[in-house]
Amino acid sequence: MTAPAPIPPRVLTVAGSDSGGGAGIQADLKTMLALGTHGMSVLTAVTAQNSLGVQGAWELPVDAVRAQYRSVVDDIGVQAVKTGMLSSAALVDTVAELLAGTDAPVVVDPVGVSKHGDALLAAEALDSVRTKLLPVATVATPNLDEVTQLTGVTVTDEPGMRRAAAEILAYGPRWVVIKGGHLPGEAVDLLTDGSEEHWLRAPRHDNRHTHGTGCTLASAIACGLARGQDVPTAVRGAKEYVTGAIRAGFALGGGIGPVDHGWLSTVR
Repeated sequence: MTAPAPIPPRVLTVAGSDSGGGAGIQADLKTMLALGTHGMSVLTAVTAQNSLGVQGAWELPVDAVRAQYRSVVDDIGVQAVKTGMLSSAALVDTVAELLAGTDAPVVVDPVGVSKHGDALLAAEALDSVRTKLLPVATVATPNLDEVTQLTGVTVTDEPGMRRAAAEILAYGPRWVVIKGGHLPGEAVDLLTDGSEEHWLRAPRHDNRHTHGTGCTLASAIACGLARGQDVPTAVRGAKEYVTGAIRAGFALGGGIGPVDHGWLSTVR
């Protein structure tokens, strides 16, 4: 008699759709598959998006988001949750409430703008992110633009990343990854819980096709946490995966192409 197949770790993404397939729900699910987990999704918004930018965005009703979440969590269960685009205060409040009642680690990617500079979070939702979403996060993963949105701090160097981390941690997440990819030089990120620090460095690859890096990193961290890894181990593994995906990023359309989520197994 054939033994039943083992159930892979289950990871849920709560995020928006990128019709171009490079970021959002699509990037999350590709990452989860590449890293050997079972990806599930709660769709929060639909975007018309391609390599040139975001041409339109339509938020889903709060009841639809809540119903999707309950359908997955109450039946299948989750071992980690990752959040991405939550475009309004109502969605942020709803998702934060759902996460607070779920016994699983949470990775919050506080998505504010797209790779092309398009706004993906209403200004009035920032306070809800600070006071309701970040306090339920196991790990928060803001980039430098999102740090400025949330704290008013402008980071121009590595000491500034440490100050930014302290500001974000004051809102309540257990750990924060300050992503320093917009700084010159090495691609450096700072992981800290306020007492221990981990500086994660990688060579900067000369490749402009980096669409989806933030979504991919947060999803990869969630995959590690779903496997039972501690936060530093999960973040280090995610950094290695994203670095390889950036190196293999490819041209698509007339603008910024995506990272290659399948680089671990893709033969080009």
